[in-house]
Amino acid sequence: MSNIKKCVLAYSGGLDTSIIIPWLKEKYGCEVIAVSADVGQGDELDGLEEKAIKTGASKLYVLDLIDEFIDDFVLPTMKAGAKYENYLLGTSFARPVIAKGIVDIALKEGADAIAHGCTGKGNDQVRFELTIKALAPEMKIIAPWREWNLKSREDEIEYAEARNIPLKINRETNYSKDKNLWHLSHEGLDLEDPSLEPQYNHPGFLELGVSPEMAPDVPSYVEIEFDKGVPVAVDGVKMKASDIVRKLNDIGGKNGVGILDIVENRLVGMKCRGVYETPGGAILYYAHEALETLCLDKQTSHLKSQLAVTYAELVYNGQWYTPLREALQAFVDKTQECVSGNVKLKLYKGNIITAGITSPNSLYSESIATFGESDYNQKDAEGFINLFGLPIKIKAMLEKGLL
Repeated sequence: MSNIKKCVLAYSGGLDTSIIIPWLKEKYGCEVIAVSADVGQGDELDGLEEKAIKTGASKLYVLDLIDEFIDDFVLPTMKAGAKYENYLLGTSFARPVIAKGIVDIALKEGADAIAHGCTGKGNDQVRFELTIKALAPEMKIIAPWREWNLKSREDEIEYAEARNIPLKINRETNYSKDKNLWHLSHEGLDLEDPSLEPQYNHPGFLELGVSPEMAPDVPSYVEIEFDKGVPVAVDGVKMKASDIVRKLNDIGGKNGVGILDIVENRLVGMKCRGVYETPGGAILYYAHEALETLCLDKQTSHLKSQLAVTYAELVYNGQWYTPLREALQAFVDKTQECVSGNVKLKLYKGNIITAGITSPNSLYSESIATFGESDYNQKDAEGFINLFGLPIKIKAMLEKGLL
C-alpha cells in the first residue's frame, strides 16, 4: 500500500468522502480522482465538482447510471420477489452498479487503488469490495474507516471544520442517509434507540413523501402494466422503467406509502435500526406479487418464494457477481415469461390495496372456482381425500391396534 500514486475514490460529497480526499493526500501523498455515480439522488450531485476539486481531487467523473441501476439491478431483484427482512434492498443493489462504474474509471485511469467511505461496522464495505474483487481482482482497496483514528461522525465534522471543508449537515441533523431513485434510508441519532418513534412529521425528516396521517383523506388509484414481469406502463402511458419508478414515487409518496421502520440483522453481525422510504418500490413489489397470484402455478410460486430469501441474502451480502445469483436469475426469468397483465391499486394513508388484476395468462377460472353451478364434479374430491389421507389413516389404525 506504500506504492500508491493514483487512487480513485467513490465520492458522494457527503461527510465521509468529503474528508477522505484530503486524508488520502495526507496519508499516501497520491493523486485522488473522485468518481460520483448518479443513481437518482437528485440535487445531492449539485456543486460536487467544485467541492471535489477544492478539497484536493485532481478531477471528478459523474457517471449517469440511473437506467442501468433500475434495468439491470432493481428489476431483476423485484422480479425475484427478493426482500431482506421486508427491506426492499435500496442501498444493497445500488452498491454493485456504483462499484462497477468506479472500477471502469480506475482501469481507464490506470489507478493503483480504489478507496471508499464505508465504515467498518456496515454492510456497504462488503458490497463495494466484493464487486471490486469480482471485476478487478488485482486492484488494491483503501478503506479509511478501517485505518484512521477518527472514531465517530462528530470526529469527522471536527476534521472537516479544521480544514474548512464545507458540509451540508450539522451536529443536530447528522442522520446517516443514503438516497437513490429507489429509496432513502435514515440511520443514527434518535433512531439508534428502538424505543423511540421516528419523527415522521418533523419537517425535513421524510423526503420522498409524507406520513400516513398527513396523506389525503381520499384514495388515489393507479394501474400498472407488466410484460414478462417488467413494468412497462402506468395508467396506460408507456414509459421506461426509471420513469415508472419516478411516477410511482410521486403517487406513493403523496399517499404515505412505502415507509418501513425495522431493526435488521447486518451482515457484519450486529443489529441496526433504520427507517426506509421506498414509495414507488413498495407499489411495484405489491403489484408484481399480485399479478403472480394469477399467472404462476402453485409449485412454481411456492418454490420461487423460498428462493427469494436466498436471492435477497445474496444481494444484501454484496454477492451480486456470483454463480448462484446468476443461476437464480435464470430461474426467475423463466418464471416471468407468463407474468404479463395489468394491476390496479388503491393507495390510501400508507396502505396499498388491490383494486383489480387482469392477465391474458391467468390460471384463474371463474367457471371452475365459482360457488355456483359449474363443470367441476365435487364427487371427485372423495377419492382424492381417501388417497391423500391414506398415510394418516394407516398410522392411526396402527396406533389403535386395528391393523
